Amino acid sequence: MKQEARNAIDTAQSLGASFADARVMVLRNEQITLRNGRVSNLVQSEIAGIGIRVLKNGAWGFACTSSLNAEDIKKTAKRAVDVAAASALCKSEDVRLAPEPVYEDFWATPFAIDPFSVPIEEKIGFMQKVDEILRKKPQIKVATFNMQFQREHQVHATTEGSMIEQILTRSGAGYSALAADKGESQIRSFPQSWGGNHKCVGYEILGHYDFLGNAERIRDEAIALLTAPECPSGRTTLILDGPQMALQIHESVGHANELDRVLGFEANFAGRSFMLPELHKKTFRYGSDLVNLVGDSTLPGGLATFGYDDDGVKAQRFHVVQNGIHKNWFTTRETAPFVKKECSNACNRAFGFWNLPITRIPNLSLMPGTSTLDEMIGGTDDGIMMEVNRSWSIDQMRLNFQFGAEIGRIIKKGKITGICKNPTYQGITPEFWGSCDAIGDQNHFDIWGVINCGKGQPMQVAEMSHGASPTRFRNIVCGVRA
Repeated sequence: MKQEARNAIDTAQSLGASFADARVMVLRNEQITLRNGRVSNLVQSEIAGIGIRVLKNGAWGFACTSSLNAEDIKKTAKRAVDVAAASALCKSEDVRLAPEPVYEDFWATPFAIDPFSVPIEEKIGFMQKVDEILRKKPQIKVATFNMQFQREHQVHATTEGSMIEQILTRSGAGYSALAADKGESQIRSFPQSWGGNHKCVGYEILGHYDFLGNAERIRDEAIALLTAPECPSGRTTLILDGPQMALQIHESVGHANELDRVLGFEANFAGRSFMLPELHKKTFRYGSDLVNLVGDSTLPGGLATFGYDDDGVKAQRFHVVQNGIHKNWFTTRETAPFVKKECSNACNRAFGFWNLPITRIPNLSLMPGTSTLDEMIGGTDDGIMMEVNRSWSIDQMRLNFQFGAEIGRIIKKGKITGICKNPTYQGITPEFWGSCDAIGDQNHFDIWGVINCGKGQPMQVAEMSHGASPTRFRNIVCGVRA
């Protein structure tokens, strides 16, 4: 793989590129879906190729190929240089890259059990045991269990001299139960929705969560929601669990602080952001004093945990919001100079060798507070606790949002008194985070993976994790009639 990468960058440089990098990749994937006791999807795949990115005359060019033949790599490098030369004809200014040291290194995801070493039969057998519990009651019409495993072996080389090899391993699993009766349907998921939870670990993730022990509860809650009252409407105290907090962090902090979006590079596809550089100069308050949001590509188990990003920048940990005050955006070597940053904070990534790297959210966590969940509930006279995301909607400036969860728990005088269905809440990003008055402690903290974050044209998917504990917000608009 290293020889193929050298071949690519040497060719690009010989054709006049002032900078070039190449990512040679072998991507292995396994997906299993069990639906109502039967395997409905089983995919095992492996793909290899190279993506070549160059700068010529101050503009980018990119090309890729799934052939690792030497002549095909040279042709692909030439195509990338030709694209850069054409792009330079309509550039507004030269691309500037923030400096970065040269690295020769190897990094790999640590894990205890290689997920690709576990027999398919063993995985399906475990899924069927859970399915049997989920479908023991007739109101459950659809039970779905997903497992997904991925390994990315990459070599990244640059004309500056870096040669970085990485092997990234990701594992995840989760299930859902859909209950239906008399024209009503409700769903409950574990450990979170949208395919379960995923981490950069091995098959041992199956032991991180009690899949069998929670199946009966998930089933019965889905059924109970069929006859539960609707979510009450009005302003009230809101407690969000970890999985729902992950969505809140992702949409109202993560995307809002991608610097390419802030600068308008993303406006055509996914909107911009209210977090303009002029706000930062005014010491912008993003949330209450309790709010500390940290980007961290060194976070153990995080889906965006690596040794180096696709700029060849070493993984970092940094505050995005510190004690409620905005501190940083997510930058690349190209965008860091726009906000006078001396270096990138390692947020450039691509999905596969066939895509150009773009700014992506790193692992982004709300740091734990000092409260227990019981203390938060006990200190709430009137409120709702919402668990596990079901829907999301946010405007193109990342300001106004409305999110829905799978289940709401009604709180009266410091105690949970019942459940409600179709819970929703809405807010304006800085006002919402400013209303945060309690954050769960380290014992409640977990990292929740997002495996379907779409961005870019052509659209590509990225993965990242959001660490969170249950968190309380005051005076929040809840319900659909508020």
